[in-house]
Amino acid sequence: MKPPLPSSVAATPRLRLRLTAAAEAIVRRGHPWVFADSVREQNREGAAGELAAIFDRNDKFFAIGFYDPQSPIRVRILHVGQSLAIDEKFWRDRLVAALTRRREWFDAQTTGYRLINGESDGWPGLVLDRYEQTCVLKIYTAAWFAHLTGIVHLIREHLHPELIVLRLSRKLGVSVPLRTDGEVLFQGGPAPPANTTVIFQEHGLRLEADVRRGQKTGFFLDQRENRQQVEALAAHRTVLNAFSFSGGFSLYAARGGATSVTDLDLSAHALAAARRNFALNHNHPTIAACRREQIQADAFQWLAHNLDRKFDLVILDPPSLARREAERAGAIRAYEKLAGAGIAHLRRNGILVACSCSGHVPQEEFFGAVRTAARRSDRRLIEWQTTGQPPDHPATFKEAAYLKAIYLRERGGK
Repeated sequence: MKPPLPSSVAATPRLRLRLTAAAEAIVRRGHPWVFADSVREQNREGAAGELAAIFDRNDKFFAIGFYDPQSPIRVRILHVGQSLAIDEKFWRDRLVAALTRRREWFDAQTTGYRLINGESDGWPGLVLDRYEQTCVLKIYTAAWFAHLTGIVHLIREHLHPELIVLRLSRKLGVSVPLRTDGEVLFQGGPAPPANTTVIFQEHGLRLEADVRRGQKTGFFLDQRENRQQVEALAAHRTVLNAFSFSGGFSLYAARGGATSVTDLDLSAHALAAARRNFALNHNHPTIAACRREQIQADAFQWLAHNLDRKFDLVILDPPSLARREAERAGAIRAYEKLAGAGIAHLRRNGILVACSCSGHVPQEEFFGAVRTAARRSDRRLIEWQTTGQPPDHPATFKEAAYLKAIYLRERGGK
């Protein structure tokens, strides 16, 4: 018999909820979250991973979702409309739909990408990334723990991976003592090493992902298109990659013909990963010809105190500066200051690429901060383009849209 997938608990009465009028209207419009203070009534206590049926003021069913009693997001909506079975077929159809959407986006030159992007692909609180024959499953709600066996079964059935690794969001790390971040859920061969590094391809470049201990699911897959854009801009330019992490932007710039790249990061571990990524691609002639420098320092401080260093292309890709709503205003000021510092390091006709992954800072506020920095500089900078999330990271509701980048070019630049 196949392992079970998410279903309601038959031994107890179905968990039934009613919401405030405002929350009901929001859910009907398609928002996938119900917050704890929006639950007006429920018939009993619910367990993590249980299906919660939501009824309107006329006691008519209109939605169903996963219940999580420990999360401020009390219910993550799975379906709005007439009642239907949340069974194995339901999840198989959703997986196939997500895989089908991505079928034409990637070829053999790119073997690392997102297969499921949470709520926006119909899998609330769950993402699934592929690195070659390894799948990394990251979950953001304890609602999924009871159903991991069924999920692994589906992944194996449709993707045939050699390894499936579980990653946990920071908020889940202490609440589930029986589960471990980096745990191997399935392996098809010998036992993997304690720190599993997978080599995958992205637009023909070889890159490493630390799938058990690395940030996110092992690599920042979401910047793929911006890295490719930097490659197109880099020919004959000197490049500064601030907050360089494992050197993805630098590697693309080198392949694009940059004369030199400088990695700037506080983490020695990250700089070592960048060296390994360059070593993986040392046979490429333009990468081999590119001069490389690494600086281990706080990027904010280095940018502020080394104004004599000038570059043709400056990339600013800091970690999130606002992990909660209360930090939003401070993050906007920090983004403006950071953009001003980056502009100060531009040579004549230089290009600035400024990025943000702060979900609590909306696009318009981040772009506004960078534009303000540009106006306050003494440079004649023009906005060339802005970008958002790549297609394998769809954002179907406001809170899911976190990634943004803006490209500024000095007027007269080529």
